[in-house]
Amino acid sequence: MDAKDLVILEMLRANARTPLKTIAGTVGLASSSVRERIARMEAEGAIAGYSARLGLEAPGVSAILLVQLKVTPDRTAVADLVGMDAVRRCWSVAGDIDLIVEIWQDTMGRLNTARDAIATHPGVRSVTTAPVLLREKEA
Repeated sequence: MDAKDLVILEMLRANARTPLKTIAGTVGLASSSVRERIARMEAEGAIAGYSARLGLEAPGVSAILLVQLKVTPDRTAVADLVGMDAVRRCWSVAGDIDLIVEIWQDTMGRLNTARDAIATHPGVRSVTTAPVLLREKEA
């Protein structure tokens, strides 16, 4: 991966719908070359997919869970948790807390069900739940 690949990745991270022509002009390559580089980065796993960023007032409810595992590292428990449909993001962190997990559902009842599924997972020792009241800023 070279400097041009890094610029392409940053441009796609900022806006995955950036036209190839715009990216090509920025990095000084032909659109076909940019397309080939993107395809290579997708195949290599540097680009895992594309998604829509929801606005600050998107419908639904979310919560941040501070998860302590019974044993660390527990890759099986982490894989199980990140495989749940409600889990939007998951970070492994250092300290007393092992994972920070963001969950989202369309109703509070479904959010609670997802939270309970995580809390009762055999690899989870404890969960502290912080419902999100207002999204002040998105990346």
